[in-house]
Amino acid sequence: MSFQTILDTRKALDSKQTSAVELAQEALAKAERLSYLNAFLHIDPDLTLAQAQAADNKIAKGEQSILTGIPIAHKDVFVTKGWRTTAASKMLANYTSPFDATVVSLLKQAGCVNIGKLNCDEFAMGSGNENSAFGACLNPWDTNAVPGGSSGGSAAAVAADIVLATTGTDTGGSVRQPSALCGVSGIKPTYGTVSRFGMIAFASSLDQAGPIARNARDLVELLDVMSVFDPKDSTSVMQCHGNANQQGRIKASFEKAVAHYQTNGSTPLKGLRIGVPQEYFAEGISAEVKAAVEQAIAQFVSLGAERVDISLPRTALAIPAYYVIAPAEASSNLSRYDGVRYGHRSKAYTGLEQMMSRSRTEGFGAEVQRRIMLGTYVLSQGYYDAYYLQAQRIRRMIANDFQEALQSKCDVIMGPVTPTVAKNIGDNKEDVTADWLADIYTLGVSLAGLPALSIPCGFGGEKGNRPIGLQIIGNYFNEGQLLALGDCYQQQTDWHLRQAEVK
Repeated sequence: MSFQTILDTRKALDSKQTSAVELAQEALAKAERLSYLNAFLHIDPDLTLAQAQAADNKIAKGEQSILTGIPIAHKDVFVTKGWRTTAASKMLANYTSPFDATVVSLLKQAGCVNIGKLNCDEFAMGSGNENSAFGACLNPWDTNAVPGGSSGGSAAAVAADIVLATTGTDTGGSVRQPSALCGVSGIKPTYGTVSRFGMIAFASSLDQAGPIARNARDLVELLDVMSVFDPKDSTSVMQCHGNANQQGRIKASFEKAVAHYQTNGSTPLKGLRIGVPQEYFAEGISAEVKAAVEQAIAQFVSLGAERVDISLPRTALAIPAYYVIAPAEASSNLSRYDGVRYGHRSKAYTGLEQMMSRSRTEGFGAEVQRRIMLGTYVLSQGYYDAYYLQAQRIRRMIANDFQEALQSKCDVIMGPVTPTVAKNIGDNKEDVTADWLADIYTLGVSLAGLPALSIPCGFGGEKGNRPIGLQIIGNYFNEGQLLALGDCYQQQTDWHLRQAEVK
């Protein structure tokens, strides 16, 4: 893009240095030129330019918000009126929703211009964007590498500088992990603060929408618009620590934290206690990721923060607990795709049962089928207590571990997002659970429903061109604090300013 941040773009739009239509045309042209990345699944220039023209009209009347005219794009699990919404699955190929998801609607009302729908793992199930029915998305930093998943297209589109920001969803790390592997910033807010209405369900007790952008400051503008109470979502929260869940909450919290840090002079983070879990730096983490994250934590300490060693003793148990609960919920949610009411229907069948069976077999990919079968098994009679209920007990214990740390030992928790840099596309084909194990630092946060931010903090890999991410975990509803800390770090470092060389 011509401008690197939302604030810079806002100034350019308001001063008539550029227009929303010109920005949209630039983004559309770049998306087409970089189509080899396979970041987008559907682009409709007419729809995009109509939104851009509407944004220019608002600006001309002086009715703009800070996001009016800003080019963004949506992960293909948010239903979007006019654009196809497939969840990257053959099951929903060519599906067009008659309505917008609440997240899409809120950002549209704010004046954002949608450039298109973004590639992802099928039904958001995956860690590398390799499970898309429409082909893998490539990492702009190294096209031999995965961009992460499941919001791989969302992170890649920002890293490739096609758009300034995107939406993603995070069930077990799907905003944070691709953000880390693509060298951009992303936040998973507290469960319940952003509406799930119109978001194609994977695991309903875990799914949460979150934005991805180049820096923490831009994330404030997006999340502030997205985070509202929505009566259409039964899990949407009305109050966040006594404050109404409405637009303005995130920004006010962010500005309050920034103002507090500014009163501390050269040690802005004086008094902040950073919990560093010993389990996040144990066996499995690569030396380069460990070194980069340790250096990032040291940067926070140099700004006045205090490092506190803590323990999250059930970190390893998050993997089996998540991979029981999430597939169980997926098996229930995806039972609606039976070829009867909507979705793919097989052309060759002799009866209703065979039609449903063949439709699901043909429509779902291998990873989705694997998780449906696993989820159905753990919910079946005789195994429900042994697996599902036991996993829910472990989930509660993991949440308690986080609360014990955040209430008595530290203010935030820091550690890596992933154990290694991005793997090569095609790796782990013979061992599908290897990708599951790589989610070890993100799954516990999802099970506990806590907010967490991922920001770039270094590079690794053989050529030193694969990004590394730092994860900052906060207590419930403290998204503003996390973003202020991310902004403070990015004021001192330049990892978020570095750009992938894409041609």
